Amino acid sequence: MQTVAVIGAGKIGEVLLSGLLRAGWPVDRLMATDRRVERAAELTERYGVRFVTNADAAKLADVLVIAVKPQEATGLMETLGSELPPGTLVVSICAGLPTEFFAKHLPAGTPVVRVMTNTPALVDEAMTAISAGSHASAEHLAIAEDLFRPLGRTIRVPESQQDAVTALSGSGPAYFFYLVEAMTDAGILLGLPRQVAYDLIVQTAIGSAVMLRDSGEHPVKLREAVTSPAGTTIAAIRELENHGVRAAFLSAMEAARNRSQELAAQSI
Repeated sequence: MQTVAVIGAGKIGEVLLSGLLRAGWPVDRLMATDRRVERAAELTERYGVRFVTNADAAKLADVLVIAVKPQEATGLMETLGSELPPGTLVVSICAGLPTEFFAKHLPAGTPVVRVMTNTPALVDEAMTAISAGSHASAEHLAIAEDLFRPLGRTIRVPESQQDAVTALSGSGPAYFFYLVEAMTDAGILLGLPRQVAYDLIVQTAIGSAVMLRDSGEHPVKLREAVTSPAGTTIAAIRELENHGVRAAFLSAMEAARNRSQELAAQSI
């Protein structure tokens, strides 16, 4: 079993550590780094994970998971590049940063896997997309999948699709939260107490998502099953179409994809 070091034990770093421990990863095979001493002490007490310096993590770990903010990655890579032994796998969860960025700073031939996960990792329902860099093999992808599988589902995609992944699933939870917020306001407008509206919408969202996942039916077919001729649902759907909601979603995903590409271009 590999020794894994999480570089940057922020929220997503902690989620990954706790997920690995729940999945049975031995605590002595895990280590982490964080520049905040109090944060390191807190997580050591909570999980028993050993905190080390970035340089020691690079020397000791078989897998380095880079979980720092993208703007901090350049300085970190300049520090780690000279310390990294041959064959160390680097797994990046730095949003928007392509594997090409890491190749510029790390020893030639270092395998890099790019990962985009999302905040439902906090409840073990993440959607994590995994892509191989130019020196990463199928074995490296399998290791990355083993790391993130405890947090939810994983899927392999070409790295060229990662900006689209960011737009759909990386940013996706925010769109659903936004929708719930809007529907809650609508419930209040229609005379419901806020908590009642919220409870109705959240459970409806959960049930609908489970139906989509488990039924295997196309979303159009599921929607049509709720849409009776001349009924309430079709009246609402007509208003959504009249206000261009579908077109707005298409434009929103495109804008998120474009911004991801801009951030990547700025990093290289």
